[in-house]
Amino acid sequence: MLYLSALAAAGTLLHSSRGAIADSPRPQIPVVKFTDYRLPNGLRVILSPDHSAPVIAVSVTYNVGSRNERPGRTGFAHLFEHMMFQGSKNVGKGEHMMLVQDNGGTMNGTTNKDRTNYFETLPANQLDLGLFLESDRMSSLDISQANLDNQRAVVQEEKRQSYDNQPYGQMSSTIDELAFQSFAYEHSTIGSMADLNAATLEDVKAFFKTYYAPNNAVLAVVGDFNEADARAKVAKYFGPIPAQPAPPAVEVSESFGTGEKRKTLTDPLARLTRYEAAYKTVSGDDPDSYALQILGSILSAGRTSPVNQTIVEKRLALNASIGGAAGRGPSLFSCSATLPQGAKPETVEAAFESIIDKVKTEGVTESDLVRARIRARAALLVGGGGGRRGGGGGGGATLLTALGKANALTQNAVFFNDPGRMNTNLAKLEAVTPADVQRVAKKYLVKENRVVVIVEPESTPDENGGL
Repeated sequence: MLYLSALAAAGTLLHSSRGAIADSPRPQIPVVKFTDYRLPNGLRVILSPDHSAPVIAVSVTYNVGSRNERPGRTGFAHLFEHMMFQGSKNVGKGEHMMLVQDNGGTMNGTTNKDRTNYFETLPANQLDLGLFLESDRMSSLDISQANLDNQRAVVQEEKRQSYDNQPYGQMSSTIDELAFQSFAYEHSTIGSMADLNAATLEDVKAFFKTYYAPNNAVLAVVGDFNEADARAKVAKYFGPIPAQPAPPAVEVSESFGTGEKRKTLTDPLARLTRYEAAYKTVSGDDPDSYALQILGSILSAGRTSPVNQTIVEKRLALNASIGGAAGRGPSLFSCSATLPQGAKPETVEAAFESIIDKVKTEGVTESDLVRARIRARAALLVGGGGGRRGGGGGGGATLLTALGKANALTQNAVFFNDPGRMNTNLAKLEAVTPADVQRVAKKYLVKENRVVVIVEPESTPDENGGL
């Protein structure tokens, strides 16, 4: 009911008899209250009691993603997403998942360029279980040759299925390779087959020791618990784990406006042409990122958006979007579309450029901004807005669940040293002005600052749909 009422409240702002914006009253955004402290071993701990439901969420975000890898040894961060479920000193292979599910909970792990995240949602009486499982694998993961060989094969099969043997599977990595100069963001998270094959047991052990240490992690517990009790339990399970030397810094500096780069790929698995132009932009903690997020919403969200009316409804593309993620590091603001058979990429490109040029010359209206603010408010309540790299600062997390809050708290702490960012993010988005939107369009959305990748099918379907 809370989910539905939040959506309904947001929706009322968009409705009136003639479609005008009604600027009254807005749904309340819950303030996430928390305690933030560190253990002597450097583990950052965030506790946020919430007694609205008898559940707890445990989230551990490690300050490691593919951005921390080095040439010749890529794919390690994602490999450990799999390795972390292969057992530890007191938990057998596969038992982590079994113990959580047998006690009425759910769990998972995710990896992207900027972080690795593991989490459980459990009944409120199972806080010990969640803390025990996460601490045991942090302190004593079973890194054996057998587990490495097994999970390396699993990751390589995932790469075949999700990238190598998928239509347009190489598009995203090609865009990153063209757009970024720093190795941190230039290479793919899943890594290369050659690098995965070259990984030795010593390489993997060294990576774990460096990055899966308490002083390189943030733990959040959100839900129905007593704070004093949780503090004691966190100290019990995580306190004995020794700190490690700080990991090496990551070089992420990028130059802007270095000239347009273009590449056309031929894809034997593709049936239709796909187009993407990606403009290099700033990290999520840069003030310009808020105006860019609002700009993407204005141009692409909803049936009345310029992208839908100018490109999709006129059948220049089957689908189209404009927007980007507010990530931890340098980000991309992309224009993407899938073209119908016979359509020309240059036609869609000209349409995208026309939409952007109109913002540069005419700006946006206050009504455009009000709609974008409402969408930002709804996204904060019920989730959404992750972007092509997964987003930053908990942008895609919902504040209506314990897990959504736990993951947002840990990720914001790792990305921006600001776990409470979800409490202030909306105000910064709502403060964006028409002048801000026009300024960032002029500054970043220029040809000299973009890469363009076009994927063409190897064969064209005939009029009956065959090859």
